[in-house]
Amino acid sequence: MPVTAGLLLAAGAGRRYGRPKALVELDGVPLVRRGITLLRDGGCTPVHVVLGAGADEVPDLPGAVPVRHDGWPDGLGSSLRRGLASLPADVPAAVVVLVDQPLLSPAAVRRVRAAYAGGALVAVATYAGRLGHPVLLTRDTWPLLDRYAVGDRGARDLLRDRPDLVVEVPCDDVGAPLDVDTPADLLRLRALSDG
Repeated sequence: MPVTAGLLLAAGAGRRYGRPKALVELDGVPLVRRGITLLRDGGCTPVHVVLGAGADEVPDLPGAVPVRHDGWPDGLGSSLRRGLASLPADVPAAVVVLVDQPLLSPAAVRRVRAAYAGGALVAVATYAGRLGHPVLLTRDTWPLLDRYAVGDRGARDLLRDRPDLVVEVPCDDVGAPLDVDTPADLLRLRALSDG
């Protein structure tokens, strides 16, 4: 398959959780490290991690390039744009995931990469027919995000407004797009990962 970078968005403050979610642990592993492993096991290289709130507390990130983003309070959109801008010029596409979705799988990453290998400009995992992550964006689409990735919105509006660019990739059988927004969510995910 063609080379695709991995981009992990991990800059938020985690206000509902009470601390940055990059620092939260599931089964003894910080979510930020789980996200790196997800992308690397899915075949992405290089892997960049956008950090903001709590960046100085984030543990070492073996196998990834940390990208400091002081503008993280501006929202997810600015983190996405900052992360894409940090990638080397020869990277033709990037797989984007969020730090607070630890039940995504490397198989889902490989599926969106395969869609790109088949000619997709944008490939997005779906779960029960709903768009989720991972999302693969080719470099040709990144300039569109100057308009779409604003505030707390990432690529969602681009996916909605430009269905001509998007290939949907069913991933129901290889993971779940559940968010860790609160400590109660983490307990629920622990139960699922144990089961």
